[in-house]
Amino acid sequence: MERVSVDIGGTFTDCFLVWGDHYVSAKALTTHQNLALGFNAALGQAIEQLDLTLEQVMGEVDSVRYATTLGTNALIERRGPTIGVITTAGFESSVPLSRGRGYGEGLPDRFRKDLPMAQRPEPIVPIPLIAGVRERLSETGEVIMALDEEDVRAQVRKLVDRGAQAFVVSLVNSVVNPAHELRVEELIRSEYPEHMLGSAPIILAHLVAGRKGEYARTSSAIVDAFLHKAMYLGLSTLELNLRDNGHERPMQVVHNSGGMAQLNSTDALQTLHSGPVAGIGASEHLAAETDLGNVVCSDMGGTSFDIGLVVEGGVKFYDFNPVIDRWMVNIPMVHLVTLGAGGGSVARYDRLRRTVAVGPESAGSDPGPACYDKGGRDVTVTDADLVLGYLEPDNYAGGQIALSEKRATNMFTRNIGKPLDIDAVAAAKLVKQKVDNDMANGIAQELRARGYEPANFTLLAYGGNGALHACGIADAIGIKKVLVPPFSAIFSAVGAGNMDQLHIHERSVYLQIYDSVTRALLSDFDGFNAIVEQLEERGRLDLVRQGYGEDEIEHRLELDMRYGNQLAQTAVVVGQNRITRSSELLELIALFGRDYGKRFGEGSQAPEAGIRINTVRVASFVRAPKLAFSKVLPAPETLRPAPEPAERKICHFIGHDEPTETGFYRLESLEPGHVVEGPSVVISASTTFLVEPGWRLSVGEYGAGWLERQDKVGETQ
Repeated sequence: MERVSVDIGGTFTDCFLVWGDHYVSAKALTTHQNLALGFNAALGQAIEQLDLTLEQVMGEVDSVRYATTLGTNALIERRGPTIGVITTAGFESSVPLSRGRGYGEGLPDRFRKDLPMAQRPEPIVPIPLIAGVRERLSETGEVIMALDEEDVRAQVRKLVDRGAQAFVVSLVNSVVNPAHELRVEELIRSEYPEHMLGSAPIILAHLVAGRKGEYARTSSAIVDAFLHKAMYLGLSTLELNLRDNGHERPMQVVHNSGGMAQLNSTDALQTLHSGPVAGIGASEHLAAETDLGNVVCSDMGGTSFDIGLVVEGGVKFYDFNPVIDRWMVNIPMVHLVTLGAGGGSVARYDRLRRTVAVGPESAGSDPGPACYDKGGRDVTVTDADLVLGYLEPDNYAGGQIALSEKRATNMFTRNIGKPLDIDAVAAAKLVKQKVDNDMANGIAQELRARGYEPANFTLLAYGGNGALHACGIADAIGIKKVLVPPFSAIFSAVGAGNMDQLHIHERSVYLQIYDSVTRALLSDFDGFNAIVEQLEERGRLDLVRQGYGEDEIEHRLELDMRYGNQLAQTAVVVGQNRITRSSELLELIALFGRDYGKRFGEGSQAPEAGIRINTVRVASFVRAPKLAFSKVLPAPETLRPAPEPAERKICHFIGHDEPTETGFYRLESLEPGHVVEGPSVVISASTTFLVEPGWRLSVGEYGAGWLERQDKVGETQ
């Protein structure tokens, strides 16, 4: 297997090269002005380690896979075209009203509760660029009012006169009958053909999101249209770069649904948060191969801290209405929580509380933390780690970046030390304690909101700073066992290499499978199966278009079900894709009841209210070869004390007033099975393990290792 996987983050571009039995990792600074430059730099480091040429690698790898934050950055910076929205007359205010709750979506909880100071986000589409057209479909897709084509032409011209550079067409109930949306597209094309200079992208909402919910569906299409140009230009540049270097196969793009597809089968909306989702995919694969049980995924990079869950038994957590930036959208996305806590997160003096605050602002890669000595005047978490002694100034990021301890110390004294009347070391301790507690609180809230106790989970710590802060996070939350996975600094890139080709298609329905009034079960099995077949056909065509054989394609059926008119609904993964008899329907009802009871408590089921299916969802996929993780962890019988450290230095730890002599190791000098007692620092080319007092590290393959809390030396809790 020869494969290149890339995760383009806000600070670093991570590259993972698989070449037969060789696994190679590399990192380079992200070049936001041209993502291909950062990719080339990272790949160049990787191929240099194997003494290969760029032409050789690009010509022979079976795929190049990208996970990127390009769309996320474009949305944050509001870089996009002027969009005109066409909707059903009378529904023009659906987006501006945003369900009445738009002021709080995407904000921290404390701001959502502050109603007097509530401010809605600056709209992507202002009200003058929203036009209503005369047409109407019923909830079952029947035509109540035919489309007024002359009205459509007039509204399109009005939007163009007002500066529209792209169109979103979102008509009421188009998910059950898209005929009017398709006709509006034809009318726009007739007015502004593709061969004319005035041609503009047209996004049809029913193709972006297949579920009802006019606000979320329209928002999905708007965000997709807004990112269309940035994603097209950015990813096309990456693809042209591959072509220029001899790679002839289609470029693959990671999706936030947990799969990937070729660039020509990717919507811009599907790429948002794709890097962290790739890391969760790798965590799921690792947990399954090594029997880890329940795992909480924590990805601490340069800009953010991402949290995901992998629960024993294969239960997947999806957000079906995730909030992207400040807008609720209507796509199935692997559930994750993002906090503004990374190595580059800015630390500052909080005048109101007379303490320190960390994030969500980030210093990025340029100018970066103060210790980068590139003109940055803000101190960050990385500066704190350097002042506390955990980082080697001349050996950071494999020696690529020289750190200035003097500048970090001076900036800490100036920005935080003086206002609090403490020295730089005490200020750095406050910053480390604050960021560790913030990340621990984020994990605790996520687990307890779903009914889990942190002590029953293993913390999987990855990202460039994951191994550095893992012990501090685990101490704060009460987790006693941490696994740093193989290639932890680029683990999301590793996950991108393990993705399957995947497309998810869904459709809103109203199927009463058990009517509590008549006590009758659904009998129209042919109608239900026809919907499933249509969704399977869409997924099949997606994958066949990308060159896969029909015999390689598999389908997974999922149903969103609820009792009566309850708001709470549960996604049920169905073992078979067709229902042909009442006994199979009863098995589905029993499965729904068990899943509902696990989520909301046994006995909370309410079949007396009736049972409905609201959404039919089909995941169509082709399985890809995976990396083997089963032998990367140290076996208990191989554990033995590590040799003496290469050197000893002074470090400062939370809860210890005095400086502590700390052993410093090089990871390449340790062998699988070596046990390093804390306090120690283990340095590799891409990350730093901080083994805090009371912890120990058991080294595995490819930079993997167990961090375990101890009551006493040699006795693991």
